[in-house]
Amino acid sequence: MAINYSRLRSLRARKLIRALKQDGFYEFRRKGALRFFAHPDGRTITIHLHNMGQTFAVGTLKAIIEEQAEWTETDLERLGIL
Repeated sequence: MAINYSRLRSLRARKLIRALKQDGFYEFRRKGALRFFAHPDGRTITIHLHNMGQTFAVGTLKAIIEEQAEWTETDLERLGIL
C-alpha cells in the first residue's frame, strides 16, 4: 500500500531522527547543516537540518523514507510516525 504523505507533512525533524535511531540508525558524521546516518546493514541517510523543529517537503520525505531508509507503511506505524 502506498504511503500517504499528506499525513506526514507535519513530521518534525526531531521525531524523524528519533525513529531513525529506534530503527538502528546512528549518526556517524556532521558537516554544517548536513547529518549523516548509517545502519549496520549498509543503508545510509543524509538529512539537511537547520533546527530540530523544522518540517520537510513531501519530496524530501519521500526520498528519506522510501529511497534511503527503505521503510514501508508498516515500518512507519511500528516506529510511531503514522
